[in-house]
Amino acid sequence: MFVFVAIILVFVAYTISVKFVYYRYGKLWPRLRNKISTPLYTVGNSNFCPTQVRSSALPRNREDEKPRVTVSETRALFVTAHPDDECMFFAPTVLKLVESRAALYLLCLSTGNYNNQGVQRKRELLDSCAVLGIPSNHVTIIDDKELPDDPAVQWSTALISSLILKHIRNYSISVVLTFDGRGVSGHANHIAIYKTLRHLASAGRLPQGCQIFSLHSISLLRKYLSVLELPVSWLLPSDFCCLIGREEYKRAKRAMLCHRSQLLWFRRLYILFSRYMFVNTFQAITVETKNVKIY
Repeated sequence: MFVFVAIILVFVAYTISVKFVYYRYGKLWPRLRNKISTPLYTVGNSNFCPTQVRSSALPRNREDEKPRVTVSETRALFVTAHPDDECMFFAPTVLKLVESRAALYLLCLSTGNYNNQGVQRKRELLDSCAVLGIPSNHVTIIDDKELPDDPAVQWSTALISSLILKHIRNYSISVVLTFDGRGVSGHANHIAIYKTLRHLASAGRLPQGCQIFSLHSISLLRKYLSVLELPVSWLLPSDFCCLIGREEYKRAKRAMLCHRSQLLWFRRLYILFSRYMFVNTFQAITVETKNVKIY
């Protein structure tokens, strides 16, 4: 009897903690949104830290004649490897930024043609983006033999770099979101994107004020705790976090269901139990800027 009561009390306490996370997140979201609306960068070897200066106060590059980015003009680029990554891993972030009226762009670096389904998967990706709220004219799908959907193939860093930089400059991107060094699922194509962006950031090749965030990879146990994992994500440090509720989860689920060619039994279990359907936590990648000395 005592064990039963203890289990009930633990369950109630954990349920309260989940509700508390949602409550606190609702209060803190405007501040989190402003964090990605304000360019964060480092000079030389200084550590990453949020700046208190709005982007309008940053010096403009002489070659950049485009308007500065403000809070209401956040322009986010998601860089993914395959069709379905956008909703399988990044749905909470996409939905929160759409809700905040940010301009979202998606660069998908392959057609997902591993099983010769590339044409179908491109259509599924566009359907998924329509559900999530990303306009079709903001979606770019790369079909290049140097970037096949194959974990055994080493992707071209030079090609990935040129594609990402072209998007950042053409669309005045203020924040880029992608995978971290473990690629969430360990997929080599995911990791290749992270390595490329980390190189661009450390080499000072990104436009001034452009921020890079990488999606945290977590343990298998935490990954499949669904909404019960939220208190853990809340307590652990992160630089940016997006959390969605029941209604947004239903929308993320509809986006996942658009990828009909990928709906094997384990994907359906993923939709039910993955914490990535409810929450994303990110780490900022330090962006170096080149110092220009004037004599």
